[in-house]
Amino acid sequence: MPSLETSALREKRLGIVLPSSNTVLEPLAAKMLAGTGVTAHFSRLGVIDVALDDSSRAQFELQRHVDAARLLADAKVDAIVWGGTSASWLGPDHDRAFCAAVEAATEITTTTCVLAMNRLLNQAPSARLGLVTPYTDDVHNRIIENYRALGFPCAGSENHGGVLSNDFADLSPKTIATMVRNVASARPDVIFIMCTNIRGASVAADLSAELGLIVTDSAEITILAGLEILKPKT
Repeated sequence: MPSLETSALREKRLGIVLPSSNTVLEPLAAKMLAGTGVTAHFSRLGVIDVALDDSSRAQFELQRHVDAARLLADAKVDAIVWGGTSASWLGPDHDRAFCAAVEAATEITTTTCVLAMNRLLNQAPSARLGLVTPYTDDVHNRIIENYRALGFPCAGSENHGGVLSNDFADLSPKTIATMVRNVASARPDVIFIMCTNIRGASVAADLSAELGLIVTDSAEITILAGLEILKPKT
């Protein structure tokens, strides 16, 4: 994972749009940003469940995203990141449209955790993907289909089968680690823990060392993606 270079990041404000039911990202940001001089500021998008029906998809309507991001502009943040993984099942164009719309509305550089995770894959175009999610079979399988369409077939995967976002945070780090180890048996090159409301960050680094492959947690990537665009351009 990239290191946090505190000297280059003083007096910066990182704006994070997160699902309203998410209880993982805020404490993780506080932990990761401690001592960096970067402060995190949050705006919430109403998200209760994750499903493929119209009602659930409506939670991620573009204008609602933009409205939540505009509130961060009131705090004069220096960067904005969407800390949700909806583009993994809705498709990456969803996040590209979000970034373009927010930047047009606020003139603030914007990114998302899923786009950052996809950039990691694009750095290794022959990478074999492993996937861990808390979602139902249909959502989980849609994510697999989307990555296959991007040129990254899934070598192995495991999902927990949940619908309500609040419940995702109740998955223990031990359970997440077991799921990752099960997926690792398929010998992928990188495993995505795909959901920012599960506590994968607490086990990802240790699992990477144990398994000898990259284990990437989407909540952690949210923070790192924001920090990346806060770095001064050289």
